[in-house]
This record gives sequence, structure tokens and C-alpha cells, in this order.
Amino acid sequence: MSAQTPTKRLTIRDIAALRRRGEAIAMLTAYDAVMAALVETAGVDMILIGDSLGNVVLGHETTLPVSLEDMIRHAAAVKRGSSRALLVCDMPFGSVTDPDSALANAVRVMKETGVEAVKVEGGLAMVPTIERLVGHGIAVMAHIGLTPQSVHQMGGYYMHGKDEVSAARLREEAQALEAAGAFAIVLECVTPALAAEITLSLTIPTIGIGSGKDCAGQVLVVNDLIGLNTSPPPSFARPRADVASVIRAAVGEYVAETKAERGPIPMPRRAE
Repeated sequence: MSAQTPTKRLTIRDIAALRRRGEAIAMLTAYDAVMAALVETAGVDMILIGDSLGNVVLGHETTLPVSLEDMIRHAAAVKRGSSRALLVCDMPFGSVTDPDSALANAVRVMKETGVEAVKVEGGLAMVPTIERLVGHGIAVMAHIGLTPQSVHQMGGYYMHGKDEVSAARLREEAQALEAAGAFAIVLECVTPALAAEITLSLTIPTIGIGSGKDCAGQVLVVNDLIGLNTSPPPSFARPRADVASVIRAAVGEYVAETKAERGPIPMPRRAE
């Protein structure tokens, strides 16, 4: 029997305690066991298994093609690679179209992956769904502002809350989602002033992405943070490394050495 004390995984109560203490919440995405282990040992509080894997792992232009099976496969891998961070799995496009199907799909995610929470995109229309999930013991993170699963309905990617109509809607959505039982709310591409206002109006933490520095926490796509991309990251993401260049250099050296060390490889002599 190991003498080591098992690592205690963070819970939504721990996340709430961070908010009460005024300590910022650090969150990153991960899509496999190795990345999960790396970001966790660096100290992140939460890991999001984001449907952004459709863009950065599977090569899709949007998150819409990502399936429930995709999310379950990657979330289970992240679970195997982590032991401390609270894990949140995105519910992909089409998996929460009504409270009944949302509950069935979220139960499947929880059972088959072992994550601690799910994330649901959408505002007032998602209130009955979140109430249903929470009522059945599932922790839910909400997500408003820019919701990538609605990119076509919204007409593209842009900052939200710039006019009073949009700002009023976001304020109403945030209050309603907190009342529905969400333990946190992602604010994506919300104007910084409005994101700060919403953060101060809630007791649950806001997790910003492209929404300024005054949210209770921050989430980024890990590939954007470490420069593991083949195209430029979003304007709000400041890469702290250039992993893509390291990979290209290492592979280039490998290819050159492989070809130089082996030289011409003779063809087998044909029997005459």
C-alpha cells in the first residue's frame, strides 16, 4: 500500500471558495492525457475538455461537427491524465436540444468519462435544461456572449454587449443562469466593462475568454497559449511559447539525420 497521500481533486465548492476569497481561477483546455497532466502540474484549477477540439485537434472549421462520442473519448483521456483539477466537459452541438435529451446525454458523459461537470452554451433558452441537469445532480457551467455553436445564427465571431440591447440581454441571461443553478458562467468576447459589471452582480464566478481582466477567472485554448497552431491565435490570446517552431525544428533535424546517416539504400539484387 502506498504511503503517499492521494491527491484531492478540486470540487465546485473549492471553486466557489476561490471566488469568495477573491483569488483568480485559472482554467485551460486539454484534449488528451499528456496535456492534461502537464497543465495540471503547472497549477490550473480547472480543465475544460472543450469542443474546440473540433478546430485544434480534428481540423474542422467550426465546433459544429464535434460529436458526443468525440467529447466522451477525449474527456475520458483527460480524466486518465489528471488527478487534481476539476474537469468540465463541453456538451457538443445538438446534444442539449431539449431538457430530456440533454439529461440523457449529460448522464452518459458523466458515467463514461468521470468528469465532474459539463458546460452548456446558451442563454435564457438553456435555463430549463440547466435546471433539469442540476436537479439530477449534475454540475453545470454556463456559457454566454460569443457561443461558437451558434456561430451561423449569430452571423460570425464578434464582441458582444457593445449596445444597450445586447448588454441588457447578457445581464438578464447571467442572472437567470445563476438562478437556474449553474456553478460558473463563461463570458466569451463580452466587452470588458460589461464583463466586470456582470462579475460583480453574481455570487458565482465568471470565467472570461476575450472579455478583459476583471472576470473571476480566465480560460484559454491551450494551443493558443503555447503557440501550437498552424494559423495565428485570436487577438485576445498572447502565446507564452512557440511550440510549433520547436516541433518543426526537431522534426526537420530528424528528417535530415535520417536521410544523411543512411545514405543510398541499395535495391535487392534480382535473381538472374
